[in-house]
Amino acid sequence: MEQLKIGDKVYNTQQDGFDDFIRYSFSEVVELTKTLAILKNGVRLFNQPKISYITEDIGYSVARKRGLHWHLVSLKAIRNAQIENEKIAAYDWFEEKQFSLKEKQWIYKSFKEAAKK
Repeated sequence: MEQLKIGDKVYNTQQDGFDDFIRYSFSEVVELTKTLAILKNGVRLFNQPKISYITEDIGYSVARKRGLHWHLVSLKAIRNAQIENEKIAAYDWFEEKQFSLKEKQWIYKSFKEAAKK
């Protein structure tokens, strides 16, 4: 378990309840102090890795919010963020879209045909 260095890429996940989407935030370490790592987005992390059971095995606590952790970016985290962002985009599109009756009929017909396969 190593301390963060300038240039390290980190991410955080947040979720409002169990039925909400997981929202990913990414940033980069731009400054170090004796005990903190400051991110490009202004978040200040304690530069002491600790066991985290939230998203990854190892996390870095946010100063003044020790229960909130950031983690080193991995390919798995990037892929999970892409998948989750697609879900959010699809959900938002359906929430904002006003379907005409013709569009609703086409969607209904498409789903019925897909269910037969």
